[in-house]
Amino acid sequence: MKLSAKTEYAAIASLELARRVDSPSPVRIRDICAAQGVPSRFLVHILLLLKAAGIVVSVRGAAGGYRLARDAESVSLLDIRNAVEGPEGTVATVSAELADTSRTATVLAVAWDTASAAESEYLAGITLAALAARCGRPSDPMYYI
Repeated sequence: MKLSAKTEYAAIASLELARRVDSPSPVRIRDICAAQGVPSRFLVHILLLLKAAGIVVSVRGAAGGYRLARDAESVSLLDIRNAVEGPEGTVATVSAELADTSRTATVLAVAWDTASAAESEYLAGITLAALAARCGRPSDPMYYI
């Protein structure tokens, strides 16, 4: 599976917000960047995409920042990918175009679509809440061996 940097940064930022869901104040962009090493110049634009998709909300003002707009249980990696990359389309455009004239292209187009559907189904089953539980809370100490 190939992901764009934007999609990865969106997932990292969303997961950081899910980990800080109990924080009394919104999470600032600079806090996400400091915690995760995400470049701030990209994160501003990515958070706007997530906001437009209804995944995050922004809080204005001096104490402003971002929060998840929905419960972390209801946000999947598929939601994040679609917010950044746009809704899914046909993966195999060449095969789909040739499908009218070529049996081979038809078979390939079906195979690509089946693989894409399986990938989407898998990503839909992975929620921010499940990932956040695996990460632990931001205040949990890390142990190095």
